[in-house]
Parts: sequence; structure tokens; C-alpha cells
Amino acid sequence: MQYLHPVNTVELFPEERLALLQLLNALPDEQWANPTVCPGWSVHDVALHLLGDDIGIISVRRDGYREPRAPADLDLSQWVNIVAFINQRNEQWVQAMRRTSPRLLCEFLQMTGAAIARHFAQLDQFALGVPVHWAGPDPAPIWLDTAREYTERWVHQQHIRDAVEQPGLKERRWFAPVLETFVYALPQALRQVRSPLGTTVQLVVTGDAGGTWSAARTDQAWALSTEAAREPDARVTMDQEIAWRLFTKGLTRDEALPHIGLEGNRALIDKVLNMVSIIA
Repeated sequence: MQYLHPVNTVELFPEERLALLQLLNALPDEQWANPTVCPGWSVHDVALHLLGDDIGIISVRRDGYREPRAPADLDLSQWVNIVAFINQRNEQWVQAMRRTSPRLLCEFLQMTGAAIARHFAQLDQFALGVPVHWAGPDPAPIWLDTAREYTERWVHQQHIRDAVEQPGLKERRWFAPVLETFVYALPQALRQVRSPLGTTVQLVVTGDAGGTWSAARTDQAWALSTEAAREPDARVTMDQEIAWRLFTKGLTRDEALPHIGLEGNRALIDKVLNMVSIIA
């Protein structure tokens, strides 16, 4: 995997959590039960999931704790099994924690949010860490893993904000790092396409937080670039709001298509439209 300039998200964690807590603490009791775009999950459930994410990072990565192994017959080398295992574990966590009151949940999120921010701040962001699976199977720079964790929290906060009809964190400083991180899924999405060397796919995301990225076929893999290709073999253009929702399954492909500009090779375009920047 070829990496562009690092996506720096470390300094955003404390402020993102502060914004979340300000939102949650102001919610009337009935809005905690509002449904979200996450199937079967309410606002309360999504907040519980964020707490579970925090606890997993703190326990495993900070404290070195190893939870009991997955069932012996579960092959976690297969993507479908990874997704199924994570989804099952997330659902079990949310169901078990539904007895937690909103007030106590906010207190927990304040505590774990501070611990998460400290943890990421003390890491060497340029060292190699764990794989970011939707970007590729190899160990990734820690800054990309950190950015992945930021996008997880940003996206779920938007789910909550949508559910209670509150504006999202859409200023460029919050939103641009999300899109810059998501685009690392593009080479992985194209990896199985048999194309001649030099074939280029361009993704254009319009809006204040957007940008232009290209993936070019090399003799090794698809190489990501921020240079605009003059005559790409395929070009996909979409608004930033469509982009983050499409790449996180908040919109289906059919829902997004009327709002997307498509030019060039259809097989390449299909891979871009099927790109997913989350494990789900």
C-alpha cells in the first residue's frame, strides 16, 4: 500500500468527545429511544456501542488484555467471518448494556473518552501497527489506525445527530480527515480488477471538506495519489454528504446513484461505488 501524507486526527479526539457529550447531556429522555440508521439500534444503543469501542481499545491496546478466544472453528482469516464475528460481538455488548442509564452512560463516555485521547496521543504515529482491514491486509502506520478510530467515532456521532435532528460536525477540520481516511479503501476496492498498467480511476468529492484522488494501476498494485488525472479511464464525482454515507453503508448504491456523476469504464466505476470504509 502506498500512503499519502499522514492524516492527523490525534488532536481531534478530545473535542469530538466533548461535542458528543454536550449533545447527549442535552437530550430529552424520549430522544434516547429514537431509531438510527444502524438497523435495530436506538440513539442509546449507538452511544453504548461507542462505549464498547472505547473499552476495547483501552483494554486490549493500552492494557494488553486478551479476551477469550473466538470459537475454534471460526476462521478469522476470511473477511466474511471477521465481519460476522465483530457484528455478533457488538450486538451482544449492546444488548447486555441496555440496563445502563443515559446519565451513567455519559459519565462512562467522559471517562473512556479521556483515556482514549491520552492513549493515542502517546503513540508513535509513524510506527507500524495493526492492519486497517478495509484498506488492506498488511500492518498499517499507526496514524492510519488512529484515523480509522476517529472516523468510527465521527460517523456514529453523525448517526446520533441525524436521529435527533441536530446538525453534524461538518466543518472542514472535522470532516476532511474522515474523507481522507476513507479514500484508503479505494486501492483495496480495485485490487481484483484486471486492468492494463497505467489504468487510472479518479474519485472527486465535492464540498468544502472534499478533494480529488486518483488510483493508478502499477506492476505491483493500485497506487493512490492526490494528483488529478488528465484523462482517467473512469471518473466518479459525488458530494461529500453522499460520499461518507455511501462508503459507510448509510446509503445504498441505488439511493446514491441519482446524485453521482459517472464517466468511463463501468467495471471500474462499479468497484468505486461498492467501496466500503468500515468493517461491516
